[in-house]
Amino acid sequence: MNGLKHDAFFSALPVFTRFEGVTSDENYSPLPDDWYLALADIVSSTEAIAAGRYKAVNMAGASVISAILNALDRADYPFVFGGDGACVAIPADGLARARQALASVQSWVAEDLHLSLRAALVPLADIRAQGLDVRVARFSPTASVSYAMFSGGGASWAEAQMKAGHYGVEADEGRQRPDLAGLSCRWNPIEAQNGEIVSVIAVPAAHGNGPEFQSLVADIIAIAGEQSREGHPVPFEGPNLALALEGVAVEARATASGGRILRRKLAIAAQIGLTLALHKLGLPLGSFDARRYKRQVAANTDFRKFDDGLKMTIDLDAARLARLEARLQTAEAEGVCRYGLHRQASALMTCFVPTPLSQDHMHFIDGANGGYAMAAAALSGKSRPQAEPPRKADGTSHVASLPATP
Repeated sequence: MNGLKHDAFFSALPVFTRFEGVTSDENYSPLPDDWYLALADIVSSTEAIAAGRYKAVNMAGASVISAILNALDRADYPFVFGGDGACVAIPADGLARARQALASVQSWVAEDLHLSLRAALVPLADIRAQGLDVRVARFSPTASVSYAMFSGGGASWAEAQMKAGHYGVEADEGRQRPDLAGLSCRWNPIEAQNGEIVSVIAVPAAHGNGPEFQSLVADIIAIAGEQSREGHPVPFEGPNLALALEGVAVEARATASGGRILRRKLAIAAQIGLTLALHKLGLPLGSFDARRYKRQVAANTDFRKFDDGLKMTIDLDAARLARLEARLQTAEAEGVCRYGLHRQASALMTCFVPTPLSQDHMHFIDGANGGYAMAAAALSGKSRPQAEPPRKADGTSHVASLPATP
């Protein structure tokens, strides 16, 4: 990767198209030394979900990706959506803009969604000083989109540091609105077709991402692979079109301000109505074809990923779910993994759509009743190493601060 511009790092990675490739070390490349991880998550997300606010929680998590990518001119940077938060890898020359985006999105989440978002910017240098790494692979479910897979333990360490209060980014006191153009939440929950929607998180135990854990991941993928569409929670023809009123309201608040929110709601409702009509009649509008777009939505959906562990939101019947749980329980008892699992009746989709006329629209899937956040809560209830502050060269601890804007 030497000699590449930083903004070409991800797009220059080799692509793998079979998800089983997440277990192959050869698919991963280390991030450049001077990069940062921009992270954020919702504080007390499980309480918000218990109050029925899972759509707002997912929207807040996806807003982190939208705000940072828009602030960095929508360049192709690695990111991962975690349901109630997100992580984006950024180059050093994007640090100032990413910091402002995180600060602004925190204020927006507090003011418009009435949730508390914490954020951090963690240098790769500090991660590697812990003997950890952030390695990235590029998985393409279709020719139009690529999703980043993370390994090396560094992203998990960075998240733990953020939750421990280190590397924090403060909210924007000036209330500058983040640029959330393209962020949408227009789909109604997607009902399970096979049995239940299951959100699973499995992370390596003390032995790390070794052969035993890789074998576990391969077995889980194989069990899901027996299900129609490999457990994909979105039908091949795409989700059902409908006017999701709560989603319209959240999207309007994200992409408009003040007195323009009502106008934005009406515009979104009109767009959905037009799409419904075009879909029913089977008519294109210029280069936009509603039926083709729905199929692309299904194909481009990020329903499984690797982020220092396997994360999947899949639609399974009772028999395969029982086998999946049994395999996870055995692996946990053998010290291979820790896992969290959450069941629900439907899935929820949040989208980042630069323009419906292009094919690179991205769709983040989660369980519609807590999903990854509830699975993570179940996992967190099990024993795990406690986060420690980063260490100086002399072995003493400190709370790191970010460098001045480059």
